[in-house]
Amino acid sequence: MHFAAHFWQPFSEFLFMRRALLGGLLLACSTAPLGVFLILRRMSLIGDAVAHGILPGAALGFWFAGLSLPALTLGGLGAGLGMAGLAAWITRRTGLREDASIAAIYPISLASGVLILGLAGKRLDLLHLLFGSALAVDGPTLNGMLLVSLFSLLAMALIYKALLLDTLDPLFLHSVSRLGPLAHGLFLTLVVLNLVIGFQAIGALMVVGLMMLPAAASRFWSRRLPALIGIAALFGCLSVWLGLLLSFHYSLPSGPAIVLVAGGLYLLSVVFGPVHGLLHRPPLLTSP
Repeated sequence: MHFAAHFWQPFSEFLFMRRALLGGLLLACSTAPLGVFLILRRMSLIGDAVAHGILPGAALGFWFAGLSLPALTLGGLGAGLGMAGLAAWITRRTGLREDASIAAIYPISLASGVLILGLAGKRLDLLHLLFGSALAVDGPTLNGMLLVSLFSLLAMALIYKALLLDTLDPLFLHSVSRLGPLAHGLFLTLVVLNLVIGFQAIGALMVVGLMMLPAAASRFWSRRLPALIGIAALFGCLSVWLGLLLSFHYSLPSGPAIVLVAGGLYLLSVVFGPVHGLLHRPPLLTSP
């Protein structure tokens, strides 16, 4: 009974732990369908690039308004959407692959953000911005995460069919509807919005792990899209819960602890998952 109490006692005793848990659970449920669709659309690295790309906007927001949630959110959102839009424009104008365009732009964004923070002075710890602190989630940040989560889930429900068709057969969708570009644009907006609201708690470099690792792990447990989304959300929530417990009991940074738990679940899925897991693959045929 004493051992079991370790799994729930910190959340019952401390308000900051309850806020961190609720915010992380909201973020895990909100990013689960986005991560699954990013993998299905072969855009997995875009999430990582955008997470770097939001840094200069957030740094400018901090420079002009300090630790203001609206300023950081608007700055990061503008920078992330601007980077994605610039990459798409370069791809259309030059024929360069979109992933190559983003790979070229995001180091520039990351370096710009670091320089802006340096010019702004030492009022903000760079490590806090890059790696976050889920244990420091306050009331306004939690409310922002709740609004973003609800908006993302509603928007994903509205564009689900169009996004699915655009993922599986974009030419067919283009022949019967003009919703493909709109669904794609809204989808990228949701990705940026979730990364922006998440980096304030988990960190700019860590939030993409919560978006992609549970989604990647879910691929080893089902082939059905609704099940993939549900499993990804479950793994994300489990990562937040166990990661926060590790952070609390062993004085670890909360963002990296959450992502490492998600990474552990991914590795377990690679080994034990019934869909192409290592233990479930058919033996290789060997010639006599």
